[in-house]
Order: sequence, then C-alpha cells, then structure tokens
Amino acid sequence: MDQLSPEHSPITMTPAPHRRRVWGFWGTLLWGLFVFAAMFLGQAVVIVVILVRAGTFDLDAVKDVIGSGLTISLSVVAGLPAVLAALWLAIRLTSTPFTDYLGLRRPPLKPTLLGAAGLAVIAVGWDLMSRVTGREIAPGFMTDVFKSAEASGTVWLLVIAFCVAAPIAEELFARGFLYRGWSETALRPVGAILLSSAAWTAVHLQYEWYFFGEIFTIGVWLGFLRHRFQSIWVTIIVHGLNNFAAVLQTMWLAGQF
Repeated sequence: MDQLSPEHSPITMTPAPHRRRVWGFWGTLLWGLFVFAAMFLGQAVVIVVILVRAGTFDLDAVKDVIGSGLTISLSVVAGLPAVLAALWLAIRLTSTPFTDYLGLRRPPLKPTLLGAAGLAVIAVGWDLMSRVTGREIAPGFMTDVFKSAEASGTVWLLVIAFCVAAPIAEELFARGFLYRGWSETALRPVGAILLSSAAWTAVHLQYEWYFFGEIFTIGVWLGFLRHRFQSIWVTIIVHGLNNFAAVLQTMWLAGQF
C-alpha cells in the first residue's frame, strides 16, 4: 500500500516544451519562391482584368496599360493580400505563431527614428554618387509612373501602393520570412541579411542595373534593423518613409514643387 502513502507520491512527468519550428534553408527558399509566385499572380490578375476591360490587345496599347500608374498601383495593392495568404499557409505548417515568426512586435520609437535617419544618409549618399557619375537621381521608371498616375488622377492610389502596400508585402517577405528562416541556419544573421537583401533586390527588376546597388544597400540596412531590434514593424515604417521620400522626390523632379 506504499503507493497510497503521501510519503511515496507518484512521480509526475512534466512534458518537455515543444520547440517552435522554423523552416530551414531549403524550406525557406522553396516557400519564399511560393510567396513570390503568389505576389506575382495577385498582381497579374489585376493586369489581366484591366486589359480585358480595356478590350484591346494591340502590343503598344498593352504596354501603355501595363505601364500606367493606375495599373501598377492596383497590382501592387493586390499583391499584398496574396503575400499574406501565402505566408499564412507557409507558417501555418509550423508550430510558430504568425506574429512571432515574422517579428510582428510593437515598434520602439527611438530605433525607428534611428533607422529612418540611417536610411536618409544612405539615400543622400547614392544621390550624390548619381550626380557625380552623371546619372539620373530617380529611376526613369518612377517618373513615368508618376506622370501617368497624375494624368489619371490616381496619385493618391500610387502613394498608398508604394508607401503602404509595397513596404508591408516586401518586408514581410524579405526581412520577415526569408530572414527568419535563413538566420537560424549556418548562414547566421549576417548571411541571412545579405541573402535576403539580394533576393529583395531581384524583385525590383523594373529598375536599371545601377539602382540595384542602392536597393541592395538599403536592404542590408533594413536587415540590420530587423536583427538588432527584432521588430519587422521598424523596417516596414522605415521602408514606407523611404518610398514616400522617393515619391516626393519624383514629384519635385517632375516639376510639381
């Protein structure tokens, strides 16, 4: 009857805490391609719908429609829910909460201001280099898109797309999902920052090769902020401020100020 004696209480086994799972290198790469494909598909659907409604498939007309500020703005906005859905599916298969996996933590004020100041220094440095080398400060792509949006009265939508939708989608993809997975592999944070920045740069194929250097540099800075402060909201806000400054710069170069 010793088993009934309080002096010999049964031993209780405390289950070991379940380790939260993060996709490894190849899992992050493959799911990252899936997220990118979802974003591309979401944007492509908008373009197809606009072309069908326009009722023309002449090559020159198609180029005009695809390159218009309205089409680009709507496609960028449509890409955001597609990215969110793809990320939800990828993270749902792990045991890690969505917000924790992507680092969706409240952004501290001082790091956000520091991030914005650092990015301003980087942007000014690249602008000065562009002047010295005789290159345009803003990509011609941005100027053309702005003029098109201005002509159609959709500058407000362009601002929402470039300064809100694009930063959220791109940061959740690059500094959220890609960085988180790769930083816990042999790449460690430094390798994850560099590789995710390269992947993010590759997304911006609409720009000339010269601007790839600027985009990559910005990506490295955003990656550092993600690693240092462990909040994707910091990089989203800083990214959005950078895009807003770029829009204002484009408006100034277009003679709107």
